[in-house]
Amino acid sequence: MNEPRSAHQLSDEQKACYQENGYLIGLPPVFTPEEMRRINAELPHLLALLKPGETTKDIREWHEASQYLYEICLNPRILDLVEGVLGPDFYCWASNFFIKEPRSTSTVGWHQDAYYWPMAPHNSVTVWVAFDDVDEGNGGMKIIPGSHRGGIVKHQRGTDTDSVLTLQLEDGSDFSSEAAVQFRMKAGECSLHDDRAIHGSQANPSDRRRAGLTIRYSGTNVKNDLAVNPNFKTYLCRGTDTFHHNPVGVPPTTRFGRPNFKAVSKEEAGLG
Repeated sequence: MNEPRSAHQLSDEQKACYQENGYLIGLPPVFTPEEMRRINAELPHLLALLKPGETTKDIREWHEASQYLYEICLNPRILDLVEGVLGPDFYCWASNFFIKEPRSTSTVGWHQDAYYWPMAPHNSVTVWVAFDDVDEGNGGMKIIPGSHRGGIVKHQRGTDTDSVLTLQLEDGSDFSSEAAVQFRMKAGECSLHDDRAIHGSQANPSDRRRAGLTIRYSGTNVKNDLAVNPNFKTYLCRGTDTFHHNPVGVPPTTRFGRPNFKAVSKEEAGLG
């Protein structure tokens, strides 16, 4: 007898849309309003662990030491969505915050995630979980449909001093920002995008915060180059890992914590 399909299991139509466009939005919420209130109420405990001179973008891979983030990364509703893209065998390996406070001039230049990652083959998806309502007014992400099918585009060091990325697509790259789709999400919703999809975001001139947590997942067939990123750890989410390409992390036992290593920057990773 067939089991009833979860609301977060992708339909064949949604899977086809993802393969064609490189992203999915308009998905069922992965957290209820009450769950998001609790998550946001606990967020200051995590932010309190930042050291002087650090910003929220330094919260990278803290799921390795923080149950608070680890539980979000392994939320079954999120994993149902990811399984629809990657198949039954996949792991989580990265998370980081992108928080634009009200009146923030911070931008994210057009880029492809895969350009920064020493990983192969391309079989990864990013989940962007909205902690706040997100739209064009407070710097919501934009993505260029179908851009993931054009391969990896050459990047250059960015000249935009407000961009959180030091590398962005080389001027004259064959893509049109006019085709970009604006993401609009309510708190508790999420989007999915391919590691080769071209995306970016503008500043936040509004009086509203724009906070999102990105979580990276890859099929177990994907191998990381430890010579470039020696701190890489995987956390199996679904299925089995018959490849054993990568180190396996130990789930955290502390509610709020940070790893005892500094995450490898893009420059340190040889990608800047």
